[in-house]
Amino acid sequence: MKAMVDSGSSRGRFRGTLQIFRYNWPSYVVGALVCLTTLALAQLPAWPSWVRLALSGGAACAGFWLLSSLLASYCVYDRSALCRWDWIAELFPVAPSRWTNIHAGLDETTLKLRELFPGTASTVLDLYDPVEMTEPSIRRARKLTPAPVPATHAEVTSLPFRSQELDAAFLIFAAHEIRRAELRLSFFRELRRVLKPEGRILIVEHLRDLPNFLAFGPGFFHFHSLREWMHVAREAGFAIAREFRFTAFVAVFLLEIAK
Repeated sequence: MKAMVDSGSSRGRFRGTLQIFRYNWPSYVVGALVCLTTLALAQLPAWPSWVRLALSGGAACAGFWLLSSLLASYCVYDRSALCRWDWIAELFPVAPSRWTNIHAGLDETTLKLRELFPGTASTVLDLYDPVEMTEPSIRRARKLTPAPVPATHAEVTSLPFRSQELDAAFLIFAAHEIRRAELRLSFFRELRRVLKPEGRILIVEHLRDLPNFLAFGPGFFHFHSLREWMHVAREAGFAIAREFRFTAFVAVFLLEIAK
């Protein structure tokens, strides 16, 4: 799970990076121990040279990904314009009168969205399912960062809205937590049902691609590929109205109902 950071102007320079570390600190501790242990083993003269070389390479990779993940998090969450969230208003020049912000246990955008769209009606949904979403970082984030706005728990296959009720839905670092492909497709079909014909969905996600592999190592398998997002959108009846990136690591998709 990758952390989001709040939009407050008073947040510290490294707030986003520190949140990443707080939510995932066991992984960093284990990674550091593995790196140091492997490096120490590589120095033992009893090993054949190729074994020592392989151990040294493994230690180097582990150390690289420990540092690169924090550097990438700093670039995304602390240096880029992503987490100021003002850019969202540009994608919705006409404020949605009825919208939902959907998260999977960590909500740090609802207050900003309400600031961007004052006088509109909003509903916050929490899709967190401890059976399906087993990442320890999610439980840690829920404990360390209580939701600032009360949320309604919702099932991914049954959203609590009438058909064509919403003008917009926001899924910011949330939809990737729906791990099973069939549930993900059912969820987006539900979004298609509750969205008005002119409505839009905003998705913000890391991708399972080369930049995120270089930044997060094997952790990039927790994300979904661009191909998967395009497949889900198409099969659920959406078209991608806009697609762009914040840094090399985060993709933004604006979906509209396919004509």
